[in-house]
Amino acid sequence: MSINWRRVSVHAVSGLLPAVSLGGITVALILAFNADAAGAKSVDSNGLQIAIVKKGTMSADPIVIMETSKGTIKIQVHRNDVPVTAGNFVDLVQKGFYNGLTFHRYEPGFVIQGGDPKGDGTGGYVDPQTKSERRIPLEVKATLKHSQAGIVAMARSGDPNSASCQFYITLAPASFLDGQYAVFGKVIDGLPSALELRRGDRIVKAVVQEPAVK
Repeated sequence: MSINWRRVSVHAVSGLLPAVSLGGITVALILAFNADAAGAKSVDSNGLQIAIVKKGTMSADPIVIMETSKGTIKIQVHRNDVPVTAGNFVDLVQKGFYNGLTFHRYEPGFVIQGGDPKGDGTGGYVDPQTKSERRIPLEVKATLKHSQAGIVAMARSGDPNSASCQFYITLAPASFLDGQYAVFGKVIDGLPSALELRRGDRIVKAVVQEPAVK
C-alpha cells in the first residue's frame, strides 16, 4: 500500500466510548449507521461519518450480507467492541464500495483477502471529496481473537495504523495475528462458501442488515 499515512491516535475519554483524536479534536466514536442513538452529534473525518454519543446507547451488532461468486456469506460486525474499525467497514459497505471487487490473495489454510479496488494488494479507499486515502488506527480488543475459521479482520501494510479497506477472512485459527491486526467480525452463516473462495473470486454485492441475529 502507498506510504502517506494519516495517523490517528486513540485515547480514553471518561464517561464516553473509546475515543480518537481527529485534527486535535478528541471524540468518542460510534458510526453514523447507528443514527438512532440518543443525543448523537455527527463529526466528519476524511469522509467517515462519526457520531458522538453517551455510553450505553449502542444497539446490537449489525450483519453484512455478502454475495460472492462462491455463495452468500453473513458477517456479524462487532460494532460495540471495535467501533472505529467496524464503522469503517460498514460505511464502505453502505457506499457500495465492495460491490464487484475481487479477492486478490489466497493462502491455503490461512486467509482469503479482498476489498482492494486495484485488485493487487496495493489499493485503498480514496474519499472522492477529500481526494485522500482513508486510513484508520489499529484497534484491537483482547476478547476478539483469530481463534477459528471465519474470523474477519483488517489487512494493512507494515504501519499498524495503515488499514483502509482491505480485509481478510481466516480459513483456520491464526493466533499469531492476535493483537497485531484488527478483528472486527466473524462469519455467522455461509462459512463453507467462505472456505471455497479463491484468488479471482468476486464480491457480487454487500449490504448491511441490522441488528445481527444472535
